[in-house]
Amino acid sequence: MGENFIQYASYVIVDRAIPDLRDGLKPVQRRILATLSKMDDGSFHKVANVIGDTMKLHPHGDASIGDALVALANKEYFIERQGNFGNIVTGHPAAAPRYIECRLTDLAKETLFRKALTEYRPSYDGRSSEPVVLPVKLPVVLLLGAEGIAVGMSTRILPHNFVELLEAQISILNNQPMEIYPDFPTGGIVDVSEYNDGLGKIKVRARIDRKDDKTIVIREIPFGTTTESLIASIESAAQKGKVKVGSIDDFTTDKVEIEIGLARGVYADEVIPQLYAHTDCEVSLTCNMVLIKDRRPVDMGVSDVLCFLTDQLRATIRAELELELDQLGAKKHWLDLERLFIEHRVYKRIEEATTEEQVKSEVRKGLKPHLKGLERPLSDEDIERLLAIPIRRISRFDLDKNRRDLDTTVKAIKEVRGKLRRLTPTAIAYLRHLIDTYGGRYPRRTEISAFETVDVRAVSRHNLRVAYDPTTGFFGTDVKGDRFQLAVSEYDKILLISRDGSYRIIGPEDKVLIPDKAIHCQVFDPEQGAPFTVVYRDNDRVAFGKKIHIKAFIRDREYELIKDRKGRIDLLVEGDCSDTIELDFVPKKRQRVHNATFDLGELEPTSASARGRRLAPKPVARVRRLRPNGVEDAAPEPEEPADADQPRLFEEE
Repeated sequence: MGENFIQYASYVIVDRAIPDLRDGLKPVQRRILATLSKMDDGSFHKVANVIGDTMKLHPHGDASIGDALVALANKEYFIERQGNFGNIVTGHPAAAPRYIECRLTDLAKETLFRKALTEYRPSYDGRSSEPVVLPVKLPVVLLLGAEGIAVGMSTRILPHNFVELLEAQISILNNQPMEIYPDFPTGGIVDVSEYNDGLGKIKVRARIDRKDDKTIVIREIPFGTTTESLIASIESAAQKGKVKVGSIDDFTTDKVEIEIGLARGVYADEVIPQLYAHTDCEVSLTCNMVLIKDRRPVDMGVSDVLCFLTDQLRATIRAELELELDQLGAKKHWLDLERLFIEHRVYKRIEEATTEEQVKSEVRKGLKPHLKGLERPLSDEDIERLLAIPIRRISRFDLDKNRRDLDTTVKAIKEVRGKLRRLTPTAIAYLRHLIDTYGGRYPRRTEISAFETVDVRAVSRHNLRVAYDPTTGFFGTDVKGDRFQLAVSEYDKILLISRDGSYRIIGPEDKVLIPDKAIHCQVFDPEQGAPFTVVYRDNDRVAFGKKIHIKAFIRDREYELIKDRKGRIDLLVEGDCSDTIELDFVPKKRQRVHNATFDLGELEPTSASARGRRLAPKPVARVRRLRPNGVEDAAPEPEEPADADQPRLFEEE
């Protein structure tokens, strides 16, 4: 294990799961396309036959080849389909390989292959040869996108639009700024505000139409989902009470059409945000652009990848032009040589030669006075080719045709040399040719739009009922109590404050035990917090007051408003209270002052855990709140706190 794991991991990363930056293909895809190119005769081929021939290059079996071929064909760029190749929208699988056929598209033939520029290596068993990379002239990795899981790393590259990629390359060649964003075959709406050049994430939404107040229709789905998975997510949300729907009908054929009928009392404007918030009608896709460069995995942004591939395009076009120039030079050399050989009757000199060496020597002597102006020196191969010319061709040699061919060849050589001198305009012209020829086939399908994030709490249905039972001390959705009955959603937070000054913030749990009697309960907004004015007495009956604002919290953790756990809250008022309270002192012998008043408006804001300000110099037996008109608050019974929305006032028993 220790000796072989790194070798195994490297193999999986480089030779199976991660695409190569140069041609944007994984090995299995490259082998499929190379096999189709070798088999190409213009007709369709059984997929089963293609798989069989590809197995000569790919050592991992027919299933992996078949799945990769179907996935590549469904991207519609390089493989033309005939038969049932499945449906990327509904998720239905392809028919068996023996029933479906495929062949290379004209785009693939023009942009992916050039045998003279392709480096080959032996296949896994040494019986065949396979290309190391294809000499592609398209940014394939960004065109197709890719997903793969290797050992210790993974990649996720989103597909982009054909025309926009080529336009971006033209901008790079012109040293102009460019922007490029994903485009998906399933359409939908994409928010690219966090795309970050392919290193961030995007949000994709289904396209939802409001047919009427009680009916909505899904026309396009997010990338990575299918109609079946989308309907399953809607049904799951409906079962949990997050979305209230009456019916779901799938009328999808070649186009998506999922019709959702709404229940009584529910309308389309209310349900559409809920679908985005609680179902796969909105998904977030994180990009992870890992590619193989120089046999090593690298992280690159879209701009870096496109600049690299644009430089590679220039190099490929240069290599093709240089190859064409060599071929034209060889053609001109032969036309000149053939003309000299026949026009000056050099072939007559070999009639008296008796050996092969004498024949070659006579040809060389006969051509020697006329060799000036040839593309290259005369070689033995040239002489062999001249001696192989049939007598019939010599007798019917057309000098005028030879000169016309020579003029055409010379003109072509000048054109190629001009293109080489102006390589950047040549590359731009080639890209324009591809856009004009093939761009109409691949329009943008995904709309780019910035949309606001749906507030899950705001659109959630308040379908949960919580209550508190003071007899048992339990609080939750399964409690049949008559106190603090609230309608909440599963995303709400609930603040509970007990009589001993402890408080906690919890979710809508099934059943939670509150150790001391709860005196306050409310739905807690983490953004707004909860301000309170608190008056309490500690174990020695010393009265304290403070104004607090509960904000930061850890869910289900217990906090304290009173340092002394044997103390108790006498007054708890929501918000900033400026009323006056009257404090009755504990009776003692010879006591002259029996009470005091305090203006709560004098309290300064402090933290929830602070002790607060002492309100009286003596122990306090009773606290009363005075209204602005001087009327005292009526004191409730000791064991029964006031309602949740009323100020709390407790008397000592």
